Amino acid sequence: MSVIAYSVARASLSRSGSMLARNWVAMRRAWVLVLSGGIESLLFLFAFGFGVGALVGDITLPGGAEISYTAFVAPAILANAAMMGTLLETSINVFAKFKWMKVYDGILNTPMRPWDVALGEVWWALIRGGIYVGMFVVTMAAFGLVDSWWAVLAVPACVFISLAFAGLGLTLATLFRDWPDFDWMMAVVFAMFLFGGTFTPVESYPGFAQPLVYVMPLYHGIELVRGLSLGDLSPMMLLNVAYLTALAAAGTWIAQRRLSSALYK
Repeated sequence: MSVIAYSVARASLSRSGSMLARNWVAMRRAWVLVLSGGIESLLFLFAFGFGVGALVGDITLPGGAEISYTAFVAPAILANAAMMGTLLETSINVFAKFKWMKVYDGILNTPMRPWDVALGEVWWALIRGGIYVGMFVVTMAAFGLVDSWWAVLAVPACVFISLAFAGLGLTLATLFRDWPDFDWMMAVVFAMFLFGGTFTPVESYPGFAQPLVYVMPLYHGIELVRGLSLGDLSPMMLLNVAYLTALAAAGTWIAQRRLSSALYK
């Protein structure tokens, strides 16, 4: 049985690689569109980190440590970049291929199955999110915002965040009916960015609002990346990892079932 399972898994990976190669060929002359998302995150860093940071100065964390406002905000914007790179790719772009371009109709006439399509789209989204993360980390290092060797782990942590949102994006792509539906998604994303602990510690929020923040997926990504970037490790980071793991597993499972149902209608 193990030999059969290995052969099936290897064949699925090979087919999903074909989906990845298709996306690479389709986007090889449009890299400016991919890079633009990373530039957007850098603009957020300069506007809020350095602009507002010059006015705020240093802030005191709940644990008593004092850091610059720029060092506090930068990891949160990095986590947001990892989320946005993947979420936009797996939701809006997949929706366009599915509803408008009808790309998957032809693909499913090959040996590829919906699971292979979903896996290939996730690989491609992780590459896009990784590009955003790489651009941002290089900028953080250039401005001296990397204070600990633990920050090296912030890169795989961001890939982990991207994976957690990939299944969610694919699920939304199969649930939404038209382009205006994505306005609701962006409204929720923007709310998470503003109130998920990006610009101020969650402990400073009113007591009734804090539980709402704790259930936000981006909050857990921000806490994970911020803790690693600052070298401020705590047991609560295990809860952040568990939350994101559950989101990745549930989102991917639901997405492949939804995709199968939608593509075989």
